Amino acid sequence: MTSLEKPHILVIDDDNRLRELLSRFLNQQEFLVTTAASAEEARLRLEGMQFDMLVVDVMMPGENGLDLVRDLKSSGMTTPCLMLTAMGEPGQRLHGLESGADDYMTKPFEPLELALRLRNILGRKMPAAADNHQQSQSVRFGPHQFDLERQLLMTGRQRRHLTSSEKALLSCFAENAGTVLSREGLSVMLGGKMEGRSIDVAVARLRRKLEPNPGRPIYLLTARGLGWVLETDKSFRDGSG
Repeated sequence: MTSLEKPHILVIDDDNRLRELLSRFLNQQEFLVTTAASAEEARLRLEGMQFDMLVVDVMMPGENGLDLVRDLKSSGMTTPCLMLTAMGEPGQRLHGLESGADDYMTKPFEPLELALRLRNILGRKMPAAADNHQQSQSVRFGPHQFDLERQLLMTGRQRRHLTSSEKALLSCFAENAGTVLSREGLSVMLGGKMEGRSIDVAVARLRRKLEPNPGRPIYLLTARGLGWVLETDKSFRDGSG
């Protein structure tokens, strides 16, 4: 993916360490990232560049994030925004959404969950872009091919049966092939329909259908202490091995 194809994110936060961490992590997750340390600096960035998404800290010195987003939205800006705050009160979340934000996360948070939420929001906001990437609708790994649109798994010419939960879980991995997904991140992507131990069990069931030896997986791998990743680099050309 070239830099022109990567979604451009503006991260606005007065915490230097957090800005650096998010910039480094989101770059690894195939985002193009620009940062700003204040609302004033963010306005300068917005004057000179186009962004696909804003990540905005609520509590900043001077103009706070809520006021910044509210003003930008009232001025006609349509760029989606995700708010960050250290405050966990439900009322703060409502204030953020009322200001025009598309989503809201409370610090501390898992960076991978942020990346997943950004992708989900961008997917909702840019359906045409998704339609143009037909090659991403089918993912191949080893002798398997998974059709994302139809949620159909083929092994060679054989159709494999998947339960609804297995289809949903494999869709998450296939849409984010090569990216480590944690239990928490998967739970967010699945709308809370699976979490914790139930995700572990579903991963084990998938491995029994995907792996030559489920005890030593080569496609759906474990990233120790982080989660799992679907590896697609070991693809066969024709399913014959």
